[in-house]
Amino acid sequence: MKHKFIISGGGTGGHIFPAISIANALKKQMPDADILFVGALGRMEMERVPAAGYPIEGLPVSGFNRKDMLRNVKVLIDLLRSMVLARRIIKRFNPEVVIGVGGYASAPTLRAASALGIPTLIQEQNSYAGVTNKLLAKKAKKICVAYEGMERFFQKDKIVLTGNPVRQDLFAIASKTDEAYQFFGLDPKKKTILVVGGSLGARTINQSIIAGLEKLSKSGVQVIWQTGKFYIDSARKASEAYNSPELLVTDFVSRMDLAYSIADLVVSRAGASSISELCLLAKPVILVPSPNVAEDHQTQNALALVRKDAAVMIKDKDAVEQLVDESLKLIRNETELTKLSKNIMKLAEKDSADRIAAEVMRLIG
Repeated sequence: MKHKFIISGGGTGGHIFPAISIANALKKQMPDADILFVGALGRMEMERVPAAGYPIEGLPVSGFNRKDMLRNVKVLIDLLRSMVLARRIIKRFNPEVVIGVGGYASAPTLRAASALGIPTLIQEQNSYAGVTNKLLAKKAKKICVAYEGMERFFQKDKIVLTGNPVRQDLFAIASKTDEAYQFFGLDPKKKTILVVGGSLGARTINQSIIAGLEKLSKSGVQVIWQTGKFYIDSARKASEAYNSPELLVTDFVSRMDLAYSIADLVVSRAGASSISELCLLAKPVILVPSPNVAEDHQTQNALALVRKDAAVMIKDKDAVEQLVDESLKLIRNETELTKLSKNIMKLAEKDSADRIAAEVMRLIG
């Protein structure tokens, strides 16, 4: 008998990369398994998942609009349509287990699976559980988490600490430094800061770098600055005045493995996926949590590291004033960089995708 699984969720790269990693881990253990993804129409997963070689079906689901309550009438209608559609997809595909990775589509899909008596597994990426996962957890058989202390949100006997799956190409970066300096056209003798704002970019981080361009251009420090597609034009325009070969501005870093391999310091949002990568790569990091996320979970993620002396955090509202100064101060402090690197590495959870796949296997016996 062919094993069948549905993986549901998405919305951002932070949900999609782990989902694909879990699918790959299941395929490794059961090469003939059928895996279907269920995502949200119009979101990133509808392109990224087929590019990774898996079929996907889309639901017309979106998040609640906190600013314009009238728009939520359509959101509720779409949610009801998605519930009906998810139920049809599950009945037709008939999976043995449905896995939810967070994101809009996971709620209707996992609700429908539970109602049909199909076991569900949740992967909670953050240190502070979202409302959706807290509701779905009541019927879930297993909850795979990335942080300790999650029994304040979930039933203790359902929890397994697995960590968050990350992109496989990020490993073995130590051997890639020569290739990386050539690829980016940078100098191995100089320190490098990698600035990333997630797959779509981060307005505050970009504004902070623009505000500090003069200081950066005079610092002798190299910068790889991934702006995201929405901010590339303003970033290029602002950096033209400095015409610095040490400042590399791009909307998207295609070889993040190479960028990480030469980064002495990373500036990043505090998404769960990014943090898991940084832990595994033992990279010193300044985290600027996004304030525009549910339950302010990025601040909670960042604080989990700050409390263990494993990262520096700057609040979003303080970033324009403080980020560049703090980055330049930290990158020149070798002792502090070494301490952050050692401490963040202690928090790394290895082989997360394989461990989650093993939990899925246990559910099918």
